Amino acid sequence: MCAAITLTRAQVADMIDHTLLAPEATAADVAALVAEARQLGVYAVCVSPAMLPVRAPGLVVATVAGFPSGKHHSLIKGAEARLAAEQGAAEVDMVIDVGAAIAGDWAAVLADIITVREGIGDRARLKVIIESAALTDEQIVTACRTAEQAGADFVKTSTGFHPAGGATEHAVRLMAETVGGRLGVKASGGIRTAEDAAAMIAAGATRLGLSKSAAVLAGFPE
Repeated sequence: MCAAITLTRAQVADMIDHTLLAPEATAADVAALVAEARQLGVYAVCVSPAMLPVRAPGLVVATVAGFPSGKHHSLIKGAEARLAAEQGAAEVDMVIDVGAAIAGDWAAVLADIITVREGIGDRARLKVIIESAALTDEQIVTACRTAEQAGADFVKTSTGFHPAGGATEHAVRLMAETVGGRLGVKASGGIRTAEDAAAMIAAGATRLGLSKSAAVLAGFPE
């Protein structure tokens, strides 16, 4: 058993973005998400930008930009993020242009992230989704360094929608070593059990993106 499993349920809950990004989600589904989030005591709820504004007293409201492909013009991502912040989102998880990263066009990746950072200013935290499963180790490191250079607050593994897969312990550890505590590290995609979550935390994750938060938390002690 991973050592991080010794964390309490409340400690882990305080690291969770309780997430609903399904395209078929309704306003009623979002209301149910918020109610469950409050019952579980998680840190935040993360919803699609079209579902904003969301009334969630006591919770941080997060959303996404350029999701899930990242293949949106930077100005569109920036405008989407700016509108989200104006509608009460305190955190924005943006997707980089993964193709640009694979091609080694880091100037384009940097400009993309800066555009979103400027769009939200200091009104919201910026998490940068690098889609780690689609990148080599060298590309993961460079993506994290580029996100830091652009003023990101977090780097995040995955959208959870990419066919290459979601978070892995290896990617999280590499990302955490690269940012060295200067940025947060969010593990997201395919984390469905307490053991999965504990492994990500042990690898260096400081935030977890979960859609199955209740099931994950049930595996941690009170």
